Amino acid sequence: MIDISVPADRETVSPSKSILTVDARTRQRHAAEARFRLMGKIAVAISVLALVGLLTSILSNGLSSFRQTYITLNVYLDPAKLDKQGNRAPEAIAKVTTFSYAPLIQKALTDAMAAKGIAIEGLNAKSAFELISKEAPAHLRRYVISDPSVIGETVSFDLLASGRIDGYYKDRVTMESAELDRNISPEQLMLADALRQAGILTTKFNWDFFTAPDSSDTRPEASGLGVAILGSAYMMLIVLVLSLPLGVAASIYLEEFAPQNRFTDLIEVNIANLAAVPSIVFGILGLAVFINFVGLPQSAPIVGGLVLTLMTLPTIIIATRAALKAVPPSIRDAALGVGASKMQSIFHHVLPLAMPGILTGTIIGLAQALGETAPLLLIGMVAFVREYPAGPPEGFFDPASALPVQVYNWTQRGDPAFVERASGAIIVLLVFLVAMNLIAIILRRRFERRW
Repeated sequence: MIDISVPADRETVSPSKSILTVDARTRQRHAAEARFRLMGKIAVAISVLALVGLLTSILSNGLSSFRQTYITLNVYLDPAKLDKQGNRAPEAIAKVTTFSYAPLIQKALTDAMAAKGIAIEGLNAKSAFELISKEAPAHLRRYVISDPSVIGETVSFDLLASGRIDGYYKDRVTMESAELDRNISPEQLMLADALRQAGILTTKFNWDFFTAPDSSDTRPEASGLGVAILGSAYMMLIVLVLSLPLGVAASIYLEEFAPQNRFTDLIEVNIANLAAVPSIVFGILGLAVFINFVGLPQSAPIVGGLVLTLMTLPTIIIATRAALKAVPPSIRDAALGVGASKMQSIFHHVLPLAMPGILTGTIIGLAQALGETAPLLLIGMVAFVREYPAGPPEGFFDPASALPVQVYNWTQRGDPAFVERASGAIIVLLVFLVAMNLIAIILRRRFERRW
């Protein structure tokens, strides 16, 4: 046994120097930590308030776009106006313009008002007809062309009300503003209220907002996202088919096979730089190469898909390389130790373990591409397109629009109804983005493996 004695000249530790005693320096450290926590909470609160304010603004302006005002009328499809020859020939019926359908709608409205005993002083039949959208005659014409056998019958139609009437029931138009508006009058609003009380005018969910194409400036109530949604879907399909295999293959080569030299270092630096390049630069590249040099059509999903592929590739490569690096080297060593080749160890062991990170990076890249506007504006996708693109692959070369471009297009128009439509399109775009992020989370948890 060894006795260790404390030297007599060593000073005894003062109780005030104990680590259990809070001194001034410790209090300063605790105060600094408390201030940092408070700053963090304030930053989180500001971020949440900003997000809530943004969502509140978008929802308050855009939710009304999912409801639309309709006027239900029983329209007699007069053969004397729609089929003068009486042979129901599709070629002859297709030559009948919308000017021949408008009087039929006007007469149906007049008859409905007379049946309900509705009469507004100072309002004639022509002014009453202005309550109905200018899209209504075209709607009837498409219906008759699709089925000429209905000529001669009385058919019930839900016809769009004009944009001002729709705005009246969405608090955009008032009696006071109607007195100063040349597109609507207080008497017409009074007629709308009378039709609403009679059950002829109703406001209900607007399915056409998701399926109808864009409309002219004079028909905001008829505009929809059908062409834009289809165009975005085509572009995302092209981006997925091109960027995923190219990005994963490039990442596997750079991470697992490429030698470490100046050339590969240069490639890695350029990939990182490309991820930070503004998106409009890719639009200029697409305009110069794919349209001016290759000769691909403007405003086509194939051009938009190629441009967004170039923009998405760096993001996918960086995410895939990070997922491959996260796989422990012991997995590779174990596979090689039991006789697997380099290729087998990567595709049978490393790649499946990195799959959650790869899928997450891919979906995040696609979500980023879905919301891009600047490169699509440069390649002409801001054009007014009413015709739906054909099915793939022909539809990849047909003119189309995209969701973010449609939002931009509507915000540039003067009618307040288009601003409402733009906010509604933003809601649809946000739903798609949230859905893609949820898919990324589900796939990551589904394919996640422990080692």
